Amino acid sequence: MPASTLPTSPLEQGGAQPRSGKLMVAALVSIGVAVMLYFALGMPGMEHGSGSTHDGMDMDGATPVHVLADPAAFATAIDGGSAVLINVHIPYDGEIDGTDMFMPFDAIDVAQLPADRTTPLVVYCRSGNMSSDAVVELVGLGYTNVVELDGGMLAWEASGRSIMRAGTADD
Repeated sequence: MPASTLPTSPLEQGGAQPRSGKLMVAALVSIGVAVMLYFALGMPGMEHGSGSTHDGMDMDGATPVHVLADPAAFATAIDGGSAVLINVHIPYDGEIDGTDMFMPFDAIDVAQLPADRTTPLVVYCRSGNMSSDAVVELVGLGYTNVVELDGGMLAWEASGRSIMRAGTADD
């Protein structure tokens, strides 16, 4: 066979045919539609609610077991008198007047806590980081009425309230 009549490309040699871009576009559109339907139908097969929690919050719309409160709401929670006010900050860096107990955020001691898991626990630290860890532990232990000070003692002071340090008010 003369050189000019020899096949020069895979197509001329009987190899693979070029793929149509239409097939790829159709496949991608089909996948996209399937994903949208999956989410639109509420992700069939996935658990949706029925007692699930997120950060201590009841996702069923019932009474929350954990409330993140600004200083005003936190003060209201303290004023009731039935709540146990707990400082979980370590090392000691001051306290809100009326604090009932000091407990390190990373060493929650059930023996020191009320046996009644519905007792209101009002928890704070210096900035809110340690108290958020403590609250996760408290909710995990079954406490159902936990109020956490959003922003900790820093937010408390910024709102014009005082912090006690070593027995004296620091205004």
